[in-house]
Amino acid sequence: QVQLVESGGGLVQAGGSLRLSCAASGRTFSTYAMGWFRQAPGKEREFVAAITRSGSNTYYADSVKDRFIISRDNAKNTVYLQMNSLKPEDTAVYYCAVGRGYYLPREVTNVGSWGQGTQVTVSS
Repeated sequence: QVQLVESGGGLVQAGGSLRLSCAASGRTFSTYAMGWFRQAPGKEREFVAAITRSGSNTYYADSVKDRFIISRDNAKNTVYLQMNSLKPEDTAVYYCAVGRGYYLPREVTNVGSWGQGTQVTVSS
């Protein structure tokens, strides 16, 4: 079981940037696709971005495309989410996710394990 710990959340003004990090335990990090999800109050958890095991392919929700960038450093067992041009509607708890088996975590059902979440708040 991969353990995940997110960091980097906080309060930022609209138009600002934040970088989230997710550190994973274990020696098999490079064998898993990784992703980020978010959940706003009263809403379901939704897909944000995903990255393949090697990092060669990335996928984004339409709502964050061209603003967010997912990346990974397999030597550091870490996945990142660079968030630019933040909007108030980006306010949510952001969760790091490991793909279940060989699945790419683009849906909740394809997630093998979750981090504890980190709060991102964007003020207008």
